[in-house]
Amino acid sequence: MKSLVIIPAYNEEKSILKTVNDIKEHAKSFDYVIVNDCSMDKTLELCREHGLCVLNLPVNLGIGGAVQTGYLYAYKNGYDYAVQFDGDGQHDASYLEKMRDYMKDRDVDLLIGSRFLEKEGFQSSGLRRFGIRYFSHLIKLLTGVRITDPTSGMRMANRSVMEIYANCYPKDYPEPESAVAILNVGKKIEEYPVKMREREEGVSSISPIRSVYYMIKVTLAILVEALRK
Repeated sequence: MKSLVIIPAYNEEKSILKTVNDIKEHAKSFDYVIVNDCSMDKTLELCREHGLCVLNLPVNLGIGGAVQTGYLYAYKNGYDYAVQFDGDGQHDASYLEKMRDYMKDRDVDLLIGSRFLEKEGFQSSGLRRFGIRYFSHLIKLLTGVRITDPTSGMRMANRSVMEIYANCYPKDYPEPESAVAILNVGKKIEEYPVKMREREEGVSSISPIRSVYYMIKVTLAILVEALRK
């Protein structure tokens, strides 16, 4: 099973080396690729200095474009599984091989690492938990499928999902919308319990002010995606 970790990175100089070392130590059967989305800090410099596998985007594409680049790379290079993995140190690589085995055994197309199934580890802020519950209920209403952690950036795809995402992937705040897109074409989504760490370095792209835009934009995107079915 040829497997790849996709690490979208924007200004992650303080955590990118730790993230890669975590993968090398705890997910030895996985390759990795860092997609540097025009970082303004020393992320690219560190990657090159330490000989890391990195794709350097010529223009800033945002999280959706960076992740889609990773899926395209994975699909074109014949990987069987590809997993999105944050470069800020919040995700734990020790779950990756377990998630892949779970996908293979249960014939799952997309497996989402959920911090809410067993409610262990960092559970995010109260405001964000409210937003996550809101999107969870909205997706359940529109698709009949309950996803407890629809905004989770730790998600593993098989080749069929890779192909879809390589050709079409949302640009902004893509996780909930991209899950609905997969459900609409009959793919099987399940969740796997994981623990996530609190961000140690850097700042989230979703500020309190942008949270309102985020909620409206993602709601509309989910509704439009659901209507395509």
